[in-house]
Amino acid sequence: MDRSVNNSTPGKLRSVVVGLGSYLPKRIVSNVDLEKSLDTTDEWIVQRTGIKQRHVAAEDEPTSVLGFNAARAALADAGLTGSDLDLVIVATATPDYTFPAVATQIQASLGMFHGAAFDMQAVCSGFVYALATADKFLISGSHKRALVIGAETFSRLLDWKDRTTCVLFGDGAGAIVLEAQHSSGSADDRGVLTSHLRSDGRHREKLYVDGGPSSTKTTGHLRMAGREVFRHAVGMVADVVTEAFAATGTTAQQLDWFVPHQANRRIIDASAEKLGIAAEKVVVTVDLHGNTSAASIPLALTVARDDGRIKKGDLVMIEAMGGGFTWASALIRW
Repeated sequence: MDRSVNNSTPGKLRSVVVGLGSYLPKRIVSNVDLEKSLDTTDEWIVQRTGIKQRHVAAEDEPTSVLGFNAARAALADAGLTGSDLDLVIVATATPDYTFPAVATQIQASLGMFHGAAFDMQAVCSGFVYALATADKFLISGSHKRALVIGAETFSRLLDWKDRTTCVLFGDGAGAIVLEAQHSSGSADDRGVLTSHLRSDGRHREKLYVDGGPSSTKTTGHLRMAGREVFRHAVGMVADVVTEAFAATGTTAQQLDWFVPHQANRRIIDASAEKLGIAAEKVVVTVDLHGNTSAASIPLALTVARDDGRIKKGDLVMIEAMGGGFTWASALIRW
């Protein structure tokens, strides 16, 4: 049964994007750099993943620092400060500490001493999960403005001797500011039109980290069955994207931009082809950032907005699939 909520009911509040920002660590690790320590080549990595480089956080840049910098940029873009917010949600699989939440650390750094702040863990789908959660708070009328952040330091989880995983991931953060505004309910009105979240815990061993405080008492390393992940990813993405179109009465042809999770160029291309989305509508940044997990979608949104592609009024589809498995989509009128 589909329990997703269609947020385009007439007379309801809608969560409108009013700010966007991102942050990337200064250190860039290219494929050529990895050739020096791994049995791999730039050609092999690009051919199989589309990745050319990734950013790696410095020792004094935990996830909270990356997230704060992205949050500050998003708030500046919105012309707001921390005191204008009443909700902060951080999507991350790489928190600074077991607790407190990264969100509360960022909340304090922003000078926000009211409202609520918490983390959300859905791995690569985390940003879409967090966006959908913030949307529910805003359209209920309980909160006015929300800061949604995707921030990761996946370099801390990697086994840098495992060429099948360490070449894929990078660090970074992106943030979006949502504001509750009244809507007529039309799909032409700005804001989050619909969101669809899914998970299936039977797939844990296909993509996971082999450590944790309650099991090994260690951080652990990321482990992945790449072929299995690819095999499931395209179908799962098509599932939630198709449901978003059906819920809003829109089509792939009406879409202005498709902004998928940036995991692998092959998955991105195959998903767009299956959905009938034209290649020129697909935003791709995996070559520049690698897979930054929950940060990848807001990073890609920022690139496409800043270079003039995404404009006010555009219809934008975001989607992701991650460990768990989790998968999710959201359709936004920018």
